[in-house]
Amino acid sequence: MGIATINPATGETLKTFEPLDHESIEAKLTLGKQVFESYRKTPMAQRANWLNAAAEILERDKVKFGKLMTLEMGKPIKSAIAEVQKCAWVCRYYAENAATFLADHHIDTDASQSFVRYQPLGIILAVMPWNFPFWQVFRFAAPALMAGNVGILKHASNVPQCALAIEDIIKEAGFPEGAFQTLLIGASQVEAIVSDSRIKAATLTGSEPAGASLAATAGKHLKKTVLELGGSDPFIVLESADLDAAVTTAVTARMLNNGQSCIAAKRFILADAIADEFEKRLVEKFKALNVGDPMEETTNIGPLATPSILQELDQLVQDCIAQGAKVLIGGKPLDRPGHFYPPTILADFPPGTPADNEEFFGPVALLFRIPDINAAIAKANAIPFGLGASAWTTDETQAQRLIDEIEAGAVFINGLVKSDPRLPFGGIKRSGYGRELGIQGIHEFVNIKTVWVK
Repeated sequence: MGIATINPATGETLKTFEPLDHESIEAKLTLGKQVFESYRKTPMAQRANWLNAAAEILERDKVKFGKLMTLEMGKPIKSAIAEVQKCAWVCRYYAENAATFLADHHIDTDASQSFVRYQPLGIILAVMPWNFPFWQVFRFAAPALMAGNVGILKHASNVPQCALAIEDIIKEAGFPEGAFQTLLIGASQVEAIVSDSRIKAATLTGSEPAGASLAATAGKHLKKTVLELGGSDPFIVLESADLDAAVTTAVTARMLNNGQSCIAAKRFILADAIADEFEKRLVEKFKALNVGDPMEETTNIGPLATPSILQELDQLVQDCIAQGAKVLIGGKPLDRPGHFYPPTILADFPPGTPADNEEFFGPVALLFRIPDINAAIAKANAIPFGLGASAWTTDETQAQRLIDEIEAGAVFINGLVKSDPRLPFGGIKRSGYGRELGIQGIHEFVNIKTVWVK
């Protein structure tokens, strides 16, 4: 697929872009290296002023940027505007807290003084996905820029206008020319950029194959990477759960962003005692969802981002059905223009279906029944992924077991799994490594320098 804006609600190609050639990439890398040498010396207060200005631009033009996201990847407009506002939040969070996070940390030793100093590395490459085209970038850019690094963005090829808009926002906010640059390039051009000595580290959010490829190239050149990859998050509902809250949250947890989220709840693991009632209520709520034009505020579910996403999702669903899974609602693409898949619920899986180890990236809920908490934890962990988990119980002993024993980068008890600038975000197992957000996120791409003076 080329670099183009293709409206997923209609399939219409609206704008195309030529990938940058070698000379253009070289010029951007040269500029980034030059800018870093001066930018790293700018006072923290100045960086904070620029980042606060970026937050103001985001809030001022939130509708414009929201519409751009909806146009390019199809998320409902309300969600898109909320995403822009969340980007303003992460900018303000790091503008306010980075100085504290990066302050010298003094430690008593046999020296006259000894401390840890945090210093920037240089150009950081960010390879970002289309599903949250603004948020994924700003949750990298805000801490990276506050730490004194400069950024190079290789965004997904189906959201080029979002990529260019983000660069413009950072420029308009006052950051030096070249402190954050967008590269409109194809995936085949990434390896050479990762290998370039001017790139000091890289972060990627995306698929397992993409993450493995980038990490392999970075490893050859001994460069730090942070990877946030796929997920098949469990949503455990035990007998003691508040069922009303659990069912209501389950709809949001599965359908956010048209179901195209790595931390969406995908596997609903239900105690036998409440499974019939939960299933009945979930089907009712899925039936009530409005699938349609994502630009309309009444739309709950818009199109999937690309034809390939639609095809891959439907293939997984059909494979499960062919092996004996039961369809409670939905189950095949909608016969209309665009890349629409209906809210779908599958249940009664025999062993060995794709539901056991694949990520269903779209509005498909997978229902499993278990007898007790032991089986729930075992089922939750029986997956190659380990990103997030949501679990529902009013029993404190059960809650502590779930917190301790679920294998994931985040466990939310009686709540929706979500990213928050104040909390570290990332996974384990095949969901990746490293952390974004929080104090841990800003420390990923700095030199943690030990200083000893006598």
